[in-house]
Amino acid sequence: MDNQGFKGSSTYVLDEELAKIVNISMALEMPLLLKGEPGTGKTMLAHAVSETLGMDLIVLNVKSSMKLVEALYQYDTLTRLNDSRFGDSARDVATIGDYIKMGKIGQAFTAEQRCVLLIDEIDKADSDFQDDMLDVLDQMQFDIIETDEVISARTRPVIIITSNAKKDLSDPFLGRCNFHHIAFPEPAMMRQIVAAHFPDISDTLATGAIDLFYEMRSIEAIEKKPATRELINWLRALQADPDFRGGELLSREIPYLGVLFKKSDDYRKSLDFVHQKGRFRN
Repeated sequence: MDNQGFKGSSTYVLDEELAKIVNISMALEMPLLLKGEPGTGKTMLAHAVSETLGMDLIVLNVKSSMKLVEALYQYDTLTRLNDSRFGDSARDVATIGDYIKMGKIGQAFTAEQRCVLLIDEIDKADSDFQDDMLDVLDQMQFDIIETDEVISARTRPVIIITSNAKKDLSDPFLGRCNFHHIAFPEPAMMRQIVAAHFPDISDTLATGAIDLFYEMRSIEAIEKKPATRELINWLRALQADPDFRGGELLSREIPYLGVLFKKSDDYRKSLDFVHQKGRFRN
């Protein structure tokens, strides 16, 4: 771990408590489990740690149908069969190891230098996958059955696990992780985030956009509330529009709602909201 520890990056602003739990997790070599609603920066934290500490990032995107072995390694039986049938490959079909390809966890274990392993949306997997995966991460090794080989980690990766809290995680899983809940940023923190992405943004535009953003997040019965990334993209759209001349216009119109709301019903409700306020630009 870097002696300075992780303090955020040029575009990732974090509070003191999150910085502490990130650094203590790296020092104790324990997985860090992050929960929070989509768009709170869980996934981007792993990218920021990788960038700031100069470590490669390996991302395991968990799917509901995924088996643990897929995250460890894959045995390419089809290619081996074709090679044995047609005999035009440089590989030796008798050497099964030539047909073993590392999965994301396997790649993290066999990396030459310490890396960041992001296990994204672990709550999509069943409890057996979760617990078996942490057994592997605890032991820092796994078996390749086809070759009777044990793969041991060269270095212990920095492990960041995210969950959108769509379903409960098992007690054994929770007991093996450090935990942090990333709450949605308050307006003051959001202003710092905006400043990190747009150092030269005017106070008028930043303040007007952030105020409107939180107002629209509070629209009743919105299914997918706009997140930080939508706010950043919305500000990019406003700044890229040559007809948009400054934040003062937000006092009477709200352009580019489609950047903020991605679901049809949510978009319709946002239109109703701005029409009621008489602040919409065609």
